[in-house]
Amino acid sequence: MKRLQVPNLHISQCETVFDRIKILCKAGAEAAIDQVNWNSDFSKSLPVTVRVAHDGESLYLYYMVTGEAIRAANREDFGSVWEDSCVEFFMQREGDNTYRNFECNVLGALLAAHHETREKALQLTREVQSVFRHSTICHRYEEGRQVSDWTLYLEIPKHAMGFAEDEILDGQKIRANFYKCGDKTAEPHFLSWSPIDLPTPNFHVPQFFGLLELE
Repeated sequence: MKRLQVPNLHISQCETVFDRIKILCKAGAEAAIDQVNWNSDFSKSLPVTVRVAHDGESLYLYYMVTGEAIRAANREDFGSVWEDSCVEFFMQREGDNTYRNFECNVLGALLAAHHETREKALQLTREVQSVFRHSTICHRYEEGRQVSDWTLYLEIPKHAMGFAEDEILDGQKIRANFYKCGDKTAEPHFLSWSPIDLPTPNFHVPQFFGLLELE
């Protein structure tokens, strides 16, 4: 099982989102989302990393994607964001049978749900409203075609992840996986941090989650 030590940083004390991202890039734990699990049908890979930290009250994620021919069709929360240029965070509290997914496209459109199974889930409408998002896109040309380098910054409050008000994230162990996908992009791809041993693409598989160890 993959493991990631997630540091406790005083990110919320920073005044601007740019200062928060700067600290996250400097001191956050880095994970490469580089597992091409279905190479025979979806061999596309691209450089994707995520920086991770917490402050006891929220989890902070900063995704960096390099050189993607982006798709950005969904502009509203709870749309089909996985069809676009999309990054995802799936998590499960230690000892739980259920799990939660947070999927966000390049525009910051987000969907989240609390799952018993892939099909049986409850949308996290109130929780989505509490998740702060900030994205950037830089277009450029590579071998005569336009590609984009893009980033996505997320602040996920502890209650959105199923923690109570009187709980803190310090010392918690969270089973999780980070993903990069784009079902309807020009080059469909399905990348993960922790590898998935299944014959066809499926991210709703807690048995293949890695472990985040929060300091």
